[in-house]
Amino acid sequence: MGGTLGDVFDADGVTWTPISPGLAKVRRLITTLLNLLGAAAFAALAVFFTPWLWIGVVVLLLTWVWEWWLIGRQVRAWGYAERADDLLIRHGVMFRVLVVVPYGRMQFVDVEAGPIDRMFDVAHVQLHTASAGTDARIPGLNAAEAARLRDRLASRGAARPAGLLPSLPV
Repeated sequence: MGGTLGDVFDADGVTWTPISPGLAKVRRLITTLLNLLGAAAFAALAVFFTPWLWIGVVVLLLTWVWEWWLIGRQVRAWGYAERADDLLIRHGVMFRVLVVVPYGRMQFVDVEAGPIDRMFDVAHVQLHTASAGTDARIPGLNAAEAARLRDRLASRGAARPAGLLPSLPV
């Protein structure tokens, strides 16, 4: 058994396409706003009620620093690769995941972007298959790449229907 577990997540000859760093900006903005709101609430309570609540401010600020670092690692771990017959998606830092979606199994492809996503030119591509358990998602693509990938995957899925039997004559 000469290989390592890391080999399971690296297919031979595959060039991985990273997702947009804009996703890290979106996630960091959201975590910053939430942690600042929580820290402000703890600070107000500490001023009016008990100084022990300043510990909550410190904990939230330390959590914010850790989340900032972790978000960068998580975004860098995402990648996808288009192969001849399937799409590979990988993600995860501590718990790594590799999803292989055959084009013939795709039913439809969604592109989603919320208001903050659109501010940073970020969109998410959702792949739907016949089995909900095998649906896959690629977050954090720039809008143009998400539209290109959506069109390309939809055409590849239509060109390679899988599991369909030809109709028999009656």
